[in-house]
Amino acid sequence: MSSEPIVFLPGMMCDARLFAPQIDGLSHQHAVMVAPTHLGERVEEIASSILDMAPHKFALCGLSMGGIVALEVVRRAPNRVKRLCLMDTNPTCETPERAAEREPQIIAARTGRLEQIMREEIALNYLTETQHKEHIFELLIDMAVSLGFEAFVRQSRALQKRRDQQSFLSKIKCPTLILCGEKDQICLPKQHEFMAELIEGATLAVIKNAGHLPTLEQPDATNEALRAWLES
Repeated sequence: MSSEPIVFLPGMMCDARLFAPQIDGLSHQHAVMVAPTHLGERVEEIASSILDMAPHKFALCGLSMGGIVALEVVRRAPNRVKRLCLMDTNPTCETPERAAEREPQIIAARTGRLEQIMREEIALNYLTETQHKEHIFELLIDMAVSLGFEAFVRQSRALQKRRDQQSFLSKIKCPTLILCGEKDQICLPKQHEFMAELIEGATLAVIKNAGHLPTLEQPDATNEALRAWLES
């Protein structure tokens, strides 16, 4: 198994708790850190902040927005990222329609309704039906409230302005795992098949009975895929 430190990048309005099962399962053999993805209003700024705090060489794993940032990190420092895992993410730029939808959400967050929009609009489609769905949903809300509205605004702006990274995928040369939940309604499995085809030698893992957050919904299967990636 590879000995590189692992840097995890959480999705929008998530913190290290998104990867709690992975930290528990992998930290016996690896140095593990979780880097914040809300330190800037552009993906490029966030990637720069991560490179400043990351080890010189490391394995990188990002989920959702964390995967978007991970692609920018690899683009900027390909020699530092020894392995890459992209989870439930999207390499394309924001559509004008989705960018416009974020504006009322930003206003709501700034006027004290962050928890409301997380509950009623944003987190509703994250999870599939599992025995822990309710617990995970409440954890999502708690992570978002803990990060606060300023983080929500910065991340929303960064997603609105993000570049299309599809053409970059074929330039990735490190061992890469593309992982997604079988029932992800936000970043569809077909999109992950496309990414895996574009990255030379990439492995695709589709986690059964998981939605957008397989790290929490199916942690054992996710950890098994990560261990295989670290051994590749």
